[in-house]
Amino acid sequence: MRRKPADAGAHDPGVTRTEAYTDAVFAIAATLLVLDLTTTSFGEIRSDGQLWAALGALWPNLMAFGINRYVTLNLTTRDIRTIDTTLLWLNTARLLFVVLIPFATALNSEFNSFYAGRMLLPIDFFLVALFGHLSWRWAAARGGHLMDPDAYAHRSAAAAGGIAAIVCGAITVAASPWFGSYAFFAFFLSGPVSVLLLRRWSRGPRAAADSGAAGGDAAPGGDTESGPVG
Repeated sequence: MRRKPADAGAHDPGVTRTEAYTDAVFAIAATLLVLDLTTTSFGEIRSDGQLWAALGALWPNLMAFGINRYVTLNLTTRDIRTIDTTLLWLNTARLLFVVLIPFATALNSEFNSFYAGRMLLPIDFFLVALFGHLSWRWAAARGGHLMDPDAYAHRSAAAAGGIAAIVCGAITVAASPWFGSYAFFAFFLSGPVSVLLLRRWSRGPRAAADSGAAGGDAAPGGDTESGPVG
């Protein structure tokens, strides 16, 4: 059954449980990624140059850790006032791909010479970003029916960040067969893409009309910030 949304300003106890569960999954995934940073793959080291080269070979794992933190922060449960069945399932789908990140990272490190080894981690990151943004869009729909009023008032920045993560993830997936782990550098474009989206949404006299057509109702407190809200 679908949960009945709580009154504005009320806090749903289900959100606290979901937040605790989500944070625990993120923490476990991050811990497993750090545990994969070991010296077992170094082999015999006889010089400083060999040691630096061995440390440099770990950069895909370090980048995976950083990107994991980035894509999993697209939607935080602290922005959520109440939760319903749809949001719960979307968040569960996102967490399913989060827990696969350490395994996909290991495949990327050990089987980088194969297409599957190079592509599975980017695909996993893309799906985490996608379901994170879909969760946010559902929470922000219908005038932010599941969101905290303050978070809804600043929805444009969150929308731009989510879309930028999806775009960068798609570029990484498309480039990974040819560039391998170097394709992850596409995520450095997320900042510029977010800025371009925000500028586009706020430009011109039709910004308010476009916001309304995209579902961007006036935010609580009189904020009419534009941007797609679903």
